[in-house]
Amino acid sequence: MTEQLSGLAGDRALLGRTSTAERVADILRTRIAEGYFPPGTRLSEDSIGGALGVSRNTLREAFRLLTHERLLVHELNRGVFVRVLTVEDVEDIYRTRRLVECAVVRGLGEPPYALDALAEVVEQGRSAAREGDWKAVGTANIHFHRELVALAASERTDELMRSVFAELRLAFHVVDEPRRLHEPYIARNAGILQALRDGDRDRAEALLADYLEVSLERVVEVYRRRVGEDAQDG
Repeated sequence: MTEQLSGLAGDRALLGRTSTAERVADILRTRIAEGYFPPGTRLSEDSIGGALGVSRNTLREAFRLLTHERLLVHELNRGVFVRVLTVEDVEDIYRTRRLVECAVVRGLGEPPYALDALAEVVEQGRSAAREGDWKAVGTANIHFHRELVALAASERTDELMRSVFAELRLAFHVVDEPRRLHEPYIARNAGILQALRDGDRDRAEALLADYLEVSLERVVEVYRRRVGEDAQDG
């Protein structure tokens, strides 16, 4: 926890002069998504508040916001913890992804589409794979789908999926097999990008739907096994 807190102290500059709960929540959300605070970690009010230089009330409000986003859970007489997802949670996340992401592609309108950000993220994934940085590949993968959703140019959809993708990262941190999990999707992301470049929305949507189905099966298989192992160890 000491290492995490020293990193948080460096985030103070991000708060500016007004340490609003929303800004604190943004910092903690990012840190949770990056695996800085793994699922099951207890978050200490005193330690985190001291590291960020914020009041207990501000921090509690930030915790409340992230609990509403399903990233944290409050346990009576024990404190606040980073949430550990159930298999059913993971399945629901993918159900939401399919509903939203496929609808975004279906509703894109006539080509050409603004694909520079998608292309950049695909290359980031390839570069990370060449370096053997599989967690970075996973990050690039999430960013690809975030940029895909952004093609809808809808702030509400972006906000909804920001929380969904942050929850998804909780599952990825538990699985802890980043290469097996993320490597196959470098080519799949490139295929979706190429279909959009070709102006073929139907093909892009079909590729995306297949991607999400295969990804769900893979994540749930590994996640169920890992959560079962942790329960036995406990």
